[in-house]
Amino acid sequence: MSVKIALVTGITGQDGSYLAEFLLNKGYMVHGIIRRSSSVTTTRIEALYQDRHAQGARLILHYGDLLDGNSLHKLLAQIRPDEIYNLAAQSHVQVSFETPCYTSQVDGFGVQLLLESLRALDLHRTCRVYQASTSELFGSSPPPQSEVTPFYPRSPYAVAKLFAFWTVVNHRESHGTFAVNGILFNHESERRGITFVTRKITRAVAAIISGRQQKLYLGNLNAKRDWGYAQDYVEAMWMMLQQDQPRDLVIATGESRSVREFVEAAFDCVGHKVRWVGQGVDERGFVEGFGEVIVVHPDHFRPCEVENLHGDPSLARETLQWVPKTSFKELVAKMVAHDCV
Repeated sequence: MSVKIALVTGITGQDGSYLAEFLLNKGYMVHGIIRRSSSVTTTRIEALYQDRHAQGARLILHYGDLLDGNSLHKLLAQIRPDEIYNLAAQSHVQVSFETPCYTSQVDGFGVQLLLESLRALDLHRTCRVYQASTSELFGSSPPPQSEVTPFYPRSPYAVAKLFAFWTVVNHRESHGTFAVNGILFNHESERRGITFVTRKITRAVAAIISGRQQKLYLGNLNAKRDWGYAQDYVEAMWMMLQQDQPRDLVIATGESRSVREFVEAAFDCVGHKVRWVGQGVDERGFVEGFGEVIVVHPDHFRPCEVENLHGDPSLARETLQWVPKTSFKELVAKMVAHDCV
């Protein structure tokens, strides 16, 4: 039986690191694309990479970029993957308002380059492609959001991902490529980037109770998200590429919680309750023994707010028999415990 070859873009990110572990455990040969940087970017996969010889050299990293079509073409011709997981992106919504053109190029046009390279090499007939889509596509559409909910993107990030979504659909219908969009709702972990609100909260809780930080500045406390655990979600990515027919699916927990609830759950993990005072931008959160620790600040609001992303994963459960294993409280507890070390 031949070993399957997978190419993972964005392998150094939260999802990429969990997916690499998952695929290696499945016996895959895993190739990952990383961008050259003067600082270390492989922290999340360091243990995997250091152990690559013990694993029979089944993890191989390549320098590259989704916008470098020539090197991408050469790499695909060299490794001829059976599966591609495109997780590379400028994935921070707030940053996309500051770098809209770059975000559009990487998150949108980069997907077109990848699929066209596959087609030029005639690999689109044999290679299966997973595209990391996002619940941000739904934006202002009312919840719960499913595969038939209209898209209403509210950020440059979401608009770029919308281009990528329809690019995948077009290649699938025009050229017969087995390509799917995983419309994943928010999924977090102890490997989440520190600029994302969930990790910002759990790191702040750890720092506040240890006396290293006094205040946590946040934006819209009432914004709701469907939060799951990233390690659970990468399994769904893999399962989508193992189906007989390609299908775009919503991957979510089916529950949404507010930023306020995430803060409360995080402080609960360290034995403290939050008392809220005021409303809107004047709202503050107080913790006994530490005083005012949560401050709402206008700088942390989006230009276009997305109030409630709440997924309906019914089709994924029916099609994949996938269900999330980690509850909201367990997710928060994992993140807080990690940041308290």
